[in-house]
Amino acid sequence: MSVRRLAKEQPASFTFADATMEKANWWIAKYPAERRQSAVIPILWLIKKQDGWVSEPAIRETAELLEMPVIRVYEVATFYTMFM
Repeated sequence: MSVRRLAKEQPASFTFADATMEKANWWIAKYPAERRQSAVIPILWLIKKQDGWVSEPAIRETAELLEMPVIRVYEVATFYTMFM
C-alpha cells in the first residue's frame, strides 16, 4: 500500500481564477444545497486544470467553499492519484 502525501513545498496561498470559480459554482449548483460537498471531486479537478496540481491552500479554499471539514477534502485529494 502506498502513502500519498502533499508536496513538502507549498505555496503561501491559493486563489480561484474567475473562470475556475464560475465553473465551480456551476458544479455546486448541480447538487441540492445540503449536498454541496458532492462537488468536491469536480472542483479539485478544476483546481488541477488551473494550477497543474492541488496544493494545501487549494484544499483549504475548497473546504471553505463547500462548507466541509478540511480533512474531508484532504482525504479525497490524497486518495485519488490524479490530484497529486
